[in-house]
Amino acid sequence: MTKLYAGGCACGAIRYETSSEPIAESHCQCRDCQQRSGTGHGSYLVFPRRADVAIVGEAKNWRVAGDSGNEKLHAFCPTCGTPVYLTFVAMPELIAVHATSLDDPGQFHPQMVTYGIRGHAWDTLDSSLQKFERMPPG
Repeated sequence: MTKLYAGGCACGAIRYETSSEPIAESHCQCRDCQQRSGTGHGSYLVFPRRADVAIVGEAKNWRVAGDSGNEKLHAFCPTCGTPVYLTFVAMPELIAVHATSLDDPGQFHPQMVTYGIRGHAWDTLDSSLQKFERMPPG
């Protein structure tokens, strides 16, 4: 049976779904994710092919250079402001959805922590997860 990943923004104006499997599920403690989430990290499921994720609704985007220097395009709902997904200029085929944007956030099973060097002592994550100081090697 194929697993469906579906979700969207808080007001429902943007929806996505895919039956592809994520290639990575992670918490990111980079400064950009901290500022955008309003807490110590962001949590994401990364899918290998943007074309396999159906998106309904019009997102607004803003571009930022991450800790690595690579540019990310953050997509959010212009009505409610919810961050929904992001894409990467250097890897346009990838798409990462925010774990909490899933209709069933229990589908998120983190495998690692990236940018642990930026983590805060008060942002306690599962100590059994593999932790990388920065982005792990490809």
